[in-house]
Amino acid sequence: MSFFRRIWIWVFFLAFVLFLFSSSPNSGNSWSSLERLFVELTAPLQNLFTRTVQATMDFWLDYFYLVDVRQENERFKAEIQSLRMENQRYREMAAGYERLQNLLQFRRTIAHPVLAARVIGRDPSGWFKSIIIDKGAKDGLTASMPVVNADGLVGRIVAVSPHYAQVLLLIDQNSAVDILILPSRDRGILRGQSSEACRLEYVAKASSVRKGDPVITSGLAGVFPKGIPVGHVLTVAEPRGELFKEVTLRTAVDFSKLEEVLVILKPREEETSIFRNEQTDK
Repeated sequence: MSFFRRIWIWVFFLAFVLFLFSSSPNSGNSWSSLERLFVELTAPLQNLFTRTVQATMDFWLDYFYLVDVRQENERFKAEIQSLRMENQRYREMAAGYERLQNLLQFRRTIAHPVLAARVIGRDPSGWFKSIIIDKGAKDGLTASMPVVNADGLVGRIVAVSPHYAQVLLLIDQNSAVDILILPSRDRGILRGQSSEACRLEYVAKASSVRKGDPVITSGLAGVFPKGIPVGHVLTVAEPRGELFKEVTLRTAVDFSKLEEVLVILKPREEETSIFRNEQTDK
């Protein structure tokens, strides 16, 4: 006979004897000596048995309760994640709507026909600062067409395929733009430095250029029409023994956040303002 089987037999026996004692009539108010002895022997077992049963019931109920709570928490987490994603989509839609509104407003100030395009990639080689747009030769694009956004000059097209085009950014080291500094009307050549801070070359020492002066395209060379915002003068220095000032410029465009652009389809060869309102050049 196994050990556990013996224990259960003793438990059953003690429970039966206790039942007999409790069911027998007792007119007195106190237990007999035999009853007291039996209670002292069986009460701890009863207490242990009662606590075990109660603990088992509590554990069983708590387990199912925790299972329900866990399932409910998982459901709430899924709902919260879904709401966060939906909120993020709404924010992205609102931001895109605002960008398109600014682009449309800027487009109305341009005297030339333009074509809107979306940025779909960047130069994978890392040798050039350039972007890929989702418009190409079949949309009427050709090399050297200027590219702008609502903030100002982005760059120019350097390569075209039937459905896509590569745009060399203003901040690329191979980029060169003839510019005009306002209000002094000093001229110079803007060259990229692979960052948002470009350098202005050939700015005469006699010029009165100052920090914060706005810079626009000059319209010379027939590539970029006159009057496109380029940026603001960031620093001005006059090194000894040099013929020109050292001038750096902070670009108007944030090139890390380019998403939509406008391609100017037919820039004029002659020097003329790109804007219908020529107050920018005054």
